[in-house]
Amino acid sequence: MLIEPTLQENDLATQIIGCAMIVHRHFGPGLIESVYETCLCHELAKAGMKVLRQKRQPIVYNDIIFDDPFRLDVFVNDVIIIENKVVDAVLPLHKAQLRSYLKLANRRLGLLINFNVERLKDGVHRVVNGSATYDV
Repeated sequence: MLIEPTLQENDLATQIIGCAMIVHRHFGPGLIESVYETCLCHELAKAGMKVLRQKRQPIVYNDIIFDDPFRLDVFVNDVIIIENKVVDAVLPLHKAQLRSYLKLANRRLGLLINFNVERLKDGVHRVVNGSATYDV
């Protein structure tokens, strides 16, 4: 059964995109990913959101817990995963990467934000994991 993002998740995503637009308006395209990530995290925190940057995400494989196989760029309010990019074009691989992160973290909604665009609205991609089972 496909479970769509909740109103709360969608509202939070809208606020996150607004913060990303503030950062993009200030710098425009062309910087490295870490600069955008640092400034985005600052804007999110300023807006009252709980922000975890480079959050370690453990996974379980054959009953073994691996504590540090990958890191989430930004994890907001324990709900939305943000994957930041500075690329010429968002590829299916980038979306698949975020979808995998969502599945492993059992989260429903992620935002793939490519800051290397003239208009940020062209760089924001929502990725949904319809099989997440947590409650917001």
